[in-house]
Amino acid sequence: MRLDDFDPNINVGDQRGQGGGFGGGGGGGLLFGLLPLIGSRFGCGGIVVVLLLMAVFGGLGNLGSLIGGGGSPSTQVTRSAPAGQGGTAAQQACTVDAESRAACNAFSSAQKTWAAIFAQSGQRFQAPSLQFYGGSGRSGCGAAQAAMGPFYCPTDQGIYLDTSFFNELANRFGAKGDFAQDYVIAHEFGHHIQNLLGTSDQVQRVQRSSSEREGNAASVRLELQADCYAGVWAAANRDRLEPGDVEEGMTAAQAIGDDTLQRESSGRVMPDSFTHGTSAQRMAWLRRGMESGDPAQCDTFSGAI
Repeated sequence: MRLDDFDPNINVGDQRGQGGGFGGGGGGGLLFGLLPLIGSRFGCGGIVVVLLLMAVFGGLGNLGSLIGGGGSPSTQVTRSAPAGQGGTAAQQACTVDAESRAACNAFSSAQKTWAAIFAQSGQRFQAPSLQFYGGSGRSGCGAAQAAMGPFYCPTDQGIYLDTSFFNELANRFGAKGDFAQDYVIAHEFGHHIQNLLGTSDQVQRVQRSSSEREGNAASVRLELQADCYAGVWAAANRDRLEPGDVEEGMTAAQAIGDDTLQRESSGRVMPDSFTHGTSAQRMAWLRRGMESGDPAQCDTFSGAI
């Protein structure tokens, strides 16, 4: 996908080389604290399934928001890029390597696209931040670990990324190409849109007041909508798509479906435990967004999915 270079005034933080850690007591820290218990009851296979599900886009962000994000956001020492100050921090963070630049280019494009969509509908848009970390870091939702994959934290409105995930996406999941990487960022940006519109809060209320099965079903609809929003972004930038981009996106969506991940990790598929949707569903909703270019067509909460 041919994207313009990033806007130097985007809000970017960089925790790489700062050590990270598990402080802050948020959703991620809580879940990792529970891993020994999960292992004692379900064995190593149970831990693997949990980590794989967390690695699907948005996992930690949804968990952190579900349990309140551990109170106040954890303190971060980041090199942020305030608007109007030349964007030096963003330029530093975004030019560390090719993966960082690709993430910033996609993030900047998504920000411009959604700001325009919100303006057209008379809604107020608030930009998120892009936070890089290496191996481990901290977020408003607790600890960040590379095993969690990219995630959105609604507490501090940050998209968190260890760029090594792009290599994993290509080599482990078989989803290669620049558009597969762009899809990662666009999906997490979709979670930010849900946060701004109040959709995430509605799902959290369902999860707090319903059974685990019903809560999982609500999470699936939230994730599929984020896939559709990623497609809306791609549609708005259709003139920048290159041959093979659509196929790259579909390959990525197929690779991280709950059924595919469960089948590869344990050989068993447990639909009641799905939190992100099947491979077929993820591909279908990404395609719907790309073909319609209309956020209103991304209503995964009405009718069958």
